[in-house]
Amino acid sequence: MKKSIYIFLLIVALAACKNQEPVAKGYQGQGKSAVVSTLSKPVQKQWKGIWTFDDEATFFSNDFESGRLNGITSDGNNHFTALITAENTPVNVSPWYAFKVWSKTPKTITIKMTYQDSRSRYYPKISTDGENFKVLDSTNYTALNKGVGDFGIKAAPEFVEIKVKISETSTYITAQELYGSTRVKNWIDSLSTKPFISTYEIGKSKENRAMNLMEVSSKKNKKAVMVISRQHPPEVTGFLAMKSFIETLTGDSQKAQKFRDNYDLFVVPLMNPDGVDNGNWRHNMGGIDLNRDWQDFNQPETRSVRDFLVTKESEGYEFVFGVDFHSTWDDIYYPIDTTITGDKGKIVFDWIANITDRLPQKHTNVKPSTNIKPTMVSRNYFYVNHGMPAIVFELGDNTPRDFLKQKGKVAAEELMDLLDNQD
Repeated sequence: MKKSIYIFLLIVALAACKNQEPVAKGYQGQGKSAVVSTLSKPVQKQWKGIWTFDDEATFFSNDFESGRLNGITSDGNNHFTALITAENTPVNVSPWYAFKVWSKTPKTITIKMTYQDSRSRYYPKISTDGENFKVLDSTNYTALNKGVGDFGIKAAPEFVEIKVKISETSTYITAQELYGSTRVKNWIDSLSTKPFISTYEIGKSKENRAMNLMEVSSKKNKKAVMVISRQHPPEVTGFLAMKSFIETLTGDSQKAQKFRDNYDLFVVPLMNPDGVDNGNWRHNMGGIDLNRDWQDFNQPETRSVRDFLVTKESEGYEFVFGVDFHSTWDDIYYPIDTTITGDKGKIVFDWIANITDRLPQKHTNVKPSTNIKPTMVSRNYFYVNHGMPAIVFELGDNTPRDFLKQKGKVAAEELMDLLDNQD
């Protein structure tokens, strides 16, 4: 009798499961951001230099833009342990690392990556010139104490061990591709050879680095699009999509030329130059998450953009669209819900739909927000204070790089079409 009841209950349970709606397995995004103080806090600036081992035959260095290696020890038999720590705490779990290693004689070494109160979020990238990167071959990667789930820091392994062949030529080992302030400036300078593009400083960072802005202008428009990127240093995939987005808007296509006939474009591609060049996990050198400072403006980086927007509006500009490019565990959009923005914000959702229609091969989650005050994050500030429909556009840490480029291009083309229909 008990066995019969058990079988009956099992059949009912299986039938119920069969009739349930499928559970979405994509990344569902983060919750509401906590209100935090953005007054500057102490930052532990890492020592930069060269570590030598094996009677000065093996060398490690973090002494370059975006370098992050807080310590390295030799364990014998060509095995080393790297220590990666954050600029301060508490901090988002984005354990950025970037260092190079070389040897007087060719050999293979093993490096165990360890982190301060974190896990191994970023899959290693390898380069011999600091500009062209490839992912480490999976045969040279071992996860230790594997995580659980599909997304988030709990899904990441606690440690990893990697094997790398080294020689007299330096091998860069990094969390993501390197785009420090010098390389980013070279990129915007290369675009600025076009007669309608200029670049200039709109302020200084905490450590007195330039806050560079790219202006794309026909000198006859008073409508504009605002784009920012890299508030958080490790979020390189967002930058790469933004790079393709801007290159498309400034390209030679008939669509791009028509867009520039009607709209100006303002871009701050590197919102956090100090954090990027110091290899920070999340913060600027004031020890603050810049994307929590769009209410109080305690940090010079956010003040620079605020003052620029206020100045442009005083000159008669109307900002019609704003995009803040970021990276996270998977591709996701964070618009403001149309219950808040009404018809004015519909363009953002039309944009998302059009991008999705053209790129159906990768599902992207959408998480609208109804929380716009305190403004705190850039998207909210853009809308509340400057009336522009705005979005946080997040790309996954491991989104394929060719797809990032394609997505940036498609996003630009769809925005140009939508704005063209509004004229």
